[in-house]
Amino acid sequence: MKLTTETGAPVANNQHSETAGPGGPLLVQDQHLLEKLAHFNRERIPERVVHARGAGAYGTFTVTTDLSGYTRAAFLNTIGKTTEVFLRFSTVAGNLGSADSVRDPRGFAVKFYTEDGNYDLVGNNTPVFFIKDPSKFPDFIHTQKRDPYTGSQEPDNVWDFWSLSPESTHQVTWLFGDRGIPASLRHMHGFGSHTYQWQNEAGEIFWVKYHFTTNQGIKTLPAEQAAELAGQDPDAHQRDLREAIENGDYPSWTLYVQLMPASDAATYRFNPFDLTKVWPHADYPLQEVGTLELNRNPDNIFAEVEQAVFSPAHFVPGIGPSPDKMLQGRLFAYADAHRYRVGVNADQLPVNRPHATEANNNHRDGIGYDGRHGRAKNYEPNSFGGPAQTDRPLWGSTIVAGETGNHEAPIHAEDNDFVQAGNLYRLMSEDEKQRLIANIAGSLSQVSRDDIIERAISNFRHADEDYGKRLEAAVAELK
Repeated sequence: MKLTTETGAPVANNQHSETAGPGGPLLVQDQHLLEKLAHFNRERIPERVVHARGAGAYGTFTVTTDLSGYTRAAFLNTIGKTTEVFLRFSTVAGNLGSADSVRDPRGFAVKFYTEDGNYDLVGNNTPVFFIKDPSKFPDFIHTQKRDPYTGSQEPDNVWDFWSLSPESTHQVTWLFGDRGIPASLRHMHGFGSHTYQWQNEAGEIFWVKYHFTTNQGIKTLPAEQAAELAGQDPDAHQRDLREAIENGDYPSWTLYVQLMPASDAATYRFNPFDLTKVWPHADYPLQEVGTLELNRNPDNIFAEVEQAVFSPAHFVPGIGPSPDKMLQGRLFAYADAHRYRVGVNADQLPVNRPHATEANNNHRDGIGYDGRHGRAKNYEPNSFGGPAQTDRPLWGSTIVAGETGNHEAPIHAEDNDFVQAGNLYRLMSEDEKQRLIANIAGSLSQVSRDDIIERAISNFRHADEDYGKRLEAAVAELK
């Protein structure tokens, strides 16, 4: 194979730059050298603000249960039907060079390449999140990133925000419990986390939550082992996933959903669109949908993992958004982020474009545009056979009314920032509780201000008296 420049011209010498004589200065006419250096300077794109550290793989989703009575989504309408998928795992707070085995939520983003276009389900390995309103998201992430003065992640910032945001108590309990550090990407669950809308052929609407249950079983790492692994093998999770697939040990997850008739939402005992809460399975049992299997590694990490983009606004007929405020904010934020990071034509990259159909629209030009539309007109309606709108919206309508303003969410009978955190604590075994307390105390004891510590402990005491009492004692021992 012949080495060439970007334009296909052969390269005569790739070992020595052109100079004026053996010891002379370099020559500007050495275009091969200049092309290499200029391209090298531009090889990196801005890393994701969150979810920067990632791994991914391709696979298939196979329907095992007919749920067409709940959604008209075509990729879910036939038992045995398969759809190609790409799944990207990630840590949330760390940068691109951080270690895998840190205490952090894991992103669990699935791209379904359906015949009606790509459907992106952007979730985490926890069913809840720290906050319920997107206006708080940039502030929250700033507390998880490096302090502008010290250049390090500061426990003062982290716990100050959490203590002032009592709705975070539930997710913090998840994070500092055993599942806060999975043993591998294969040994953790995934969740859509948000509430979404399903609509069936009859036009009936259901609210839905997604649960991907690992078929490998849950395995976690204790804090000490995770810290040791982070130092010895920071790429452990990425390597484990790649090697499992290379060896034919294909990881899989069973997808379940919880379904709520739309009419239940207004009178449910707490706000069903609150991202800091789960729906108890006793109220809305899990219903099996299908199996997701990962069976093919990407050939190029940069092209297929780093440049993969996901947006919760990528819906298909029969699936749509809900009034979940965090979801509403992400409908804008994710697509806006990838247009900045990868470019306005990011969706034309092979990993992002539809695989089971084609994208037909009037978007043109911009960085990365490949001219795929040729001479086709770029407006609608037109008289030249261009793409035309369909008559049916992707999802069902909802009735909204009220005075504009900065409102809190509607109050339901059991809305409370602490009840579900307390329930989670009380579900744990004594050993699990001890590890949870030790993990939180180890972090909280690093905070420099007593008022922040006291406020944080008060939140846990509101969740469960024993929870707060034991945590207070554990922190006191470490201070």
